[in-house]
Amino acid sequence: MGEIEDAIERADQESFTREPPKTLKGQITYLMKQLKTTKAVARELGVSQRSVERYIKGERKHPPKDIADRINSSVRSRWQPQVRKRRRKQATATGGITVETRARFGYTAPVGTTDDGRFRRLTVHLSPAYAQRLFDAREIGASDHEMRGIIAEGFKEVYFQDGGGRAIGLSDVAINDIDYLDLDY
Repeated sequence: MGEIEDAIERADQESFTREPPKTLKGQITYLMKQLKTTKAVARELGVSQRSVERYIKGERKHPPKDIADRINSSVRSRWQPQVRKRRRKQATATGGITVETRARFGYTAPVGTTDDGRFRRLTVHLSPAYAQRLFDAREIGASDHEMRGIIAEGFKEVYFQDGGGRAIGLSDVAINDIDYLDLDY
């Protein structure tokens, strides 16, 4: 996963109204309810069907760390889909999305002005249209580079051009060398 994908996932998890199951048996039971068969759960986790049966019965309580991480990740990715859907719908309809980052911003500017990239720490609220474009891009499997482009375009319009009030000649903004990126919606 890239930085943008990770940030969206963190924002989704922050929206949980209840914590997902923490015990191994609880997590496997939840996955069984979602996927219906031990074979499907085993395929999802990359383990044998017999291992899943042992987890359910409590015969095996401590899977290797990589498998425990896959179980946790699988549960979290399916947890509270309606809450996620509602938050995303609100972000794309009225709320927009807030992006906080520290990264190197470079841009193409008219002759006679400086276009040297530099590190900036920015917190910018982007309109619902940018939230919609970002979520749509994620749904179709866009690359991290493509999703950065959407955010950079939003930064150009909102931060650098102040909605059309300044830096009119600015044509492209690029986000590079991301220290951190966080999303909230």
